[in-house]
Formats: sequence, C-alpha cells, structure tokens
Amino acid sequence: MDDSSFDWAALRAQAAAAMGHAYAPYSGFPVGAAALVDDGRVVTGCNVENAAYGVGLCAECGLVSALHASGGGRLTHFVCVNGDGDVLMPCGRCRQLLFEHGGPDLLLLTVSGVRRMDAVLPDAFGPAALTEYADHPHARRADAAVDPD
Repeated sequence: MDDSSFDWAALRAQAAAAMGHAYAPYSGFPVGAAALVDDGRVVTGCNVENAAYGVGLCAECGLVSALHASGGGRLTHFVCVNGDGDVLMPCGRCRQLLFEHGGPDLLLLTVSGVRRMDAVLPDAFGPAALTEYADHPHARRADAAVDPD
C-alpha cells in the first residue's frame, strides 16, 4: 500500500476532533482515533472512562464499533492522538483489535512515522490462526464428545 499521497494531516485532524468528545474525568487523558475505511468512509472514536476503571472504552474500541455500525469494511489508514494532538501508539490490546479489522496491510501513523500493521504487530494472531487450528487433525472440536475418564 502506497501512502505517499495520503493526507495524514486531515486524518489526524479528524482524530483530534474525536478526542474533543472524549470522556476522561478520571485519568485526564483524552484520546481520539480516526481511520479510513476501504470504501472511503472515515470512522472515529474516543475514549470513554468509567468510575469502575475496567469497563472504560478506549478510542480504538469506539472506532471499530463505529466501523461496524456504519456498514463494516476494512481499515486502510489509522491514527490515534492525545489531548494535545500528539500521535500515540496503540497499546497491545488495541493493536490486536486493529489487526482484526485492517489486516497486515493497515497503515498506521505512529510516533516513528508511517508503519504497516505487520511491523507494529509482527507475527499477529488473527482469524487465519483459528482457521488453521480448526483444520488441524488434532484440533479439539466443540461438538466432540468428551470422555469423562
């Protein structure tokens, strides 16, 4: 995928606009994310915290939800920013989420420049791994009878 003519500044501005809607009263760390979808749509997300910290939602989760709520597709370009508009690296969990919905070719604007997802998350576990396992002759089938002995 060639990104030489891609307008990263415009996508970053959309991430910053999404960040403006973040709900981060506990951490004080608002985050916004924006991505281009393979059909030309742009989807965005922001973090939404909760007093029960473990149930907060990150910007990437909101973005993937917006992706599916607006018709699905594959992400092609992604950026995430903090409250100052600085580019952030997605955490490991979010890299996995982005890989699932963009694949190895997804381009990310990172703190080190533009990187492909397969460079950001090498040897990623994804849907293909599940298919390969299911096809393996030693795979345990959910519908197989379990011997209690």
